[in-house]
Amino acid sequence: MQPSSAEVARTLAAGRLPGTAQAAYRPGPHQVRHATDSSGRVLLLVSIVSDLAAALRPTRDSRGTALVLDVRDLPPAAGAPPLGRVWISGWPEPLAGAEARQAAVDFAEVIPTGDLLDVGRGFTLYRFEPAEIRLERAGTVRHVEPAEYAAAEPDPLHAMERDLLADLADHHGPEIAAFLRRQLGDLVPPGGADEPPPRVLRLDRYGMVVALGGRGTRCRARLAFPRPLAGQAELVELLHPVLCRRRHQAQRPDRECPVASSADQAWSDR
Repeated sequence: MQPSSAEVARTLAAGRLPGTAQAAYRPGPHQVRHATDSSGRVLLLVSIVSDLAAALRPTRDSRGTALVLDVRDLPPAAGAPPLGRVWISGWPEPLAGAEARQAAVDFAEVIPTGDLLDVGRGFTLYRFEPAEIRLERAGTVRHVEPAEYAAAEPDPLHAMERDLLADLADHHGPEIAAFLRRQLGDLVPPGGADEPPPRVLRLDRYGMVVALGGRGTRCRARLAFPRPLAGQAELVELLHPVLCRRRHQAQRPDRECPVASSADQAWSDR
């Protein structure tokens, strides 16, 4: 199982990646701090003296200005495939009063910045319902239905993915490489003096993407978890038998550890 297009769009738009905003028929694009609330509505934190604030100012004969938020993924490690790029269109409206206060709370859950304390004075929070969502992955652009986007959730591991991958590589490299060889079997090229060990390139709630082979034989495989994970705690629980295999086998000799097997495979207990 893999993340759906709607889940990838929600993950990219969540606010942990840099984004740009382009207002219709105005100069731009503009760098913008953005986040999304629990239903996927886009929040923009804009300085009142910025070019973006001027671009969003409605004209006398219009109710507002259409805007496109553009967010590209930043892969967490060298050689890791990007999740893609998302464009979300809508009509931002400035918030005030109780709506602005609640939006500031929602924004702070993703980006806890002190500028939120100045909303209503030096900064304005804008919010818009996504009217159109386009997702580009591997050179293909697809439309995501707003209802599917709103019902999806951002990946719970994305915010910590870079740190998790670094920890696996720096502190558990041999254990992970041995585990991947056991799980993937013949998919892993024979290890030679110059052959790099298999390594994890990406993590999400559904599984991991693994790099196999070296120059000339390089490929990737996806290993699926036995169930979608709710967060880091469940990932740690799942990987503990892999990283502490000897101790785990001493305690549970009938079972080795959870994980997978092939180009899109299921977690196994082999």
